[in-house]
Parts: sequence; structure tokens; C-alpha cells
Amino acid sequence: MTLIERLKADLTTITAWSSVPDALTVEILAGQGFDAITLDMQHGGHNEDSVLRCLLPIAAAGKPSLVRIPVGRFDMASRALDFGADAVIAPMINTIEDARRFAAAMKYPPVGERSWGPTYAAPRRNSEGPAAWLRDSNASTISFAMIETRAALALVDDILEIPGIDGIFVGPSDFSIAWTDGAEINPSLEDMMEAIASIATKTRAAGKYAAIYVVDPALTGRMVAMGYRLLATGSEQQVMALGAKSLLDAMHSSIG
Repeated sequence: MTLIERLKADLTTITAWSSVPDALTVEILAGQGFDAITLDMQHGGHNEDSVLRCLLPIAAAGKPSLVRIPVGRFDMASRALDFGADAVIAPMINTIEDARRFAAAMKYPPVGERSWGPTYAAPRRNSEGPAAWLRDSNASTISFAMIETRAALALVDDILEIPGIDGIFVGPSDFSIAWTDGAEINPSLEDMMEAIASIATKTRAAGKYAAIYVVDPALTGRMVAMGYRLLATGSEQQVMALGAKSLLDAMHSSIG
């Protein structure tokens, strides 16, 4: 099932969050039970070459792929789609102009200004031909604008009205820094939960997709209840640390 099919069906989708720019590592991560894989170029180590190469093992595993681009790199949004990504997450969308530029890079005319050239994406997705690709791409690829600041929160309704913006992705860590005026980083901050819930409500009311990074797995059910359906978690570091702890705990327990 594609990412757009999952989200249209209102299915909870959990994506791993890859920071290691290595195709073999991503292949292993894609072989686990996550519903999708996100390649992080903003804070992770992924770059244009690793995105090009790492999308292939994700597709081979039958998983949807997302790419988070660096701040302001809207040119990379188009490239990620041309490499075969299902969705792109753009961080720090703090103005209407940011959102418009992002949407323009994500969608072919007449919605946006995406340039033609699906050199890798079309064969990787077994395209039925250029006409079908052009006809279907705008609807099948997903643009997530990240809301991480008070300025962005104030513009949520306006951002959601922009053609070519398909969803909102909340970054709770940066949001907590903005919410506390730089006093605290706490992605589980109770004081901001009402605002986070309101983002999901507005996004769904607009007929678009609500996504969030879940730092504390215990909050997953609460986020789903708010209306979030794409939930990101599980970097390679986190997965390895938890796996190593589980193995070592079991071994030490056996030794007793």
C-alpha cells in the first residue's frame, strides 16, 4: 500500500527516521516492522547522493519513503521526488512565502512549478509512461510543511489553504523551544498540547494529513487521538540502543 493510500484510508502509519547516509543501513532499517522510512537531510547525515541511493532499498522492501530536506532547500524537494520519494517534509515553514515556494517545488503545473525530469523515479516506480506520470504525480506525492514556531502556528489556516500543501508535520522539540521562548526543550510539554491538538484538528478539517515526530512512545496513543496519522520515530541510534539493551538485559538476566 502506498503512503497516499494509507493516509487516505486514515491508517496510522509509523515511519522510522534515518540519519545514517548508508544504503546498507537503510536496507536493514527498511526490513524492520516500520510502515515507512524517512531520510533526514536537515539534522541527519543524509545528502543528495545518499538519498538517491537509499530510496532504492526502501522501495525494494515495499515501504513508502519520505525525505526531510534542509531548511529552505526547496530545490531538493523536487530532486527527492525525481529520485523516487513518496513525500517530502520541509522544516521551518514560517511564512506564507515559504509554503508557496515549497508547494511550487512539489507540484507540476498548473498547481506548481516543478520541472520535468523523473529520471530515476519513473523507472523505480514502474511508470506507465510520461503522460500517466504527469497526470498522476501531483496527487500521489505528498508535501508536508513543518510547523515548529509560534509564527507558523499563527499561519496554520493560511498555510493549509495553499494549493500544493498536502499536510502539516509538527516538530515538537523546536515547537517547545518556541513555546517557552527558548527556556526549555521538552517535546512532551503539557502546556503546548492544546496547541498541538489544534493543529491536527485544523489540518484534518481542511482535508489534509496531520503528522508529528513522537519522541516519547508513550504519547503515541494521545497523538493518534488528536488526529495525527503519520508518526515518526526510531532513528538508527535509537533502534540500536534499544536493541542492544534488550539483548544485554536478557543475557545478564540469564547469567543471574
